Amino acid sequence: MTHVSNLDRLADIGVLPVVVIDDETRALPLSLALSEGGVFCAEVTLRTPGALASLRAMAESPNFLVGCGTVLSAEQVDRAVDAGAGFIVSPGFDALVAARAHDRGVPYIPGVGTATEVMRARAAGFVVQKLFPAAQLGGAAAVTALAGPFSDVTFVPSGGVTLADAASYRLAAVHALSTSWIAPRHDIAAGHFDRISQRAREFTSAAKS
Repeated sequence: MTHVSNLDRLADIGVLPVVVIDDETRALPLSLALSEGGVFCAEVTLRTPGALASLRAMAESPNFLVGCGTVLSAEQVDRAVDAGAGFIVSPGFDALVAARAHDRGVPYIPGVGTATEVMRARAAGFVVQKLFPAAQLGGAAAVTALAGPFSDVTFVPSGGVTLADAASYRLAAVHALSTSWIAPRHDIAAGHFDRISQRAREFTSAAKS
């Protein structure tokens, strides 16, 4: 896949589960559970020792797009792409991370939280940006406010997004809606995959209907 096709596919799916996986053996069943719920993507965060192994397992799931989140260095970009990451996500914008992602041929979604940060990421060529932490920044109202002066930018709101406010993000400026609500860390650890599939269906319905 190319940069554009991965970002386009993410937009088509519309929902991006953020997952923290402690046991890499849970990764493939998780990807299958998300797919069963109609969500064919996930962002595996680099917050556990087994994150890269989990990413590698999910990358082998049929028709499943997996990215790597909490990427803070160029070295982590290399490790994530080697494991099969189709896109890279950071909580902020880092020029070295951006350059390495470009060199490795994967799209980079930098994190922003202010108009100044949006401008800097936009000037560097990034028009799909992660709004983080979305809930604390004002939720859908923050997206609407930033979309005014930056009409060519679309956002991936992330942080504190739950089922209760998913519908409020039905906005043209939302590229995809990121959430940890679909697959909570404790449900993954406990193997509650039927519950995760149901949550995927519920959240997608609320966010896209």
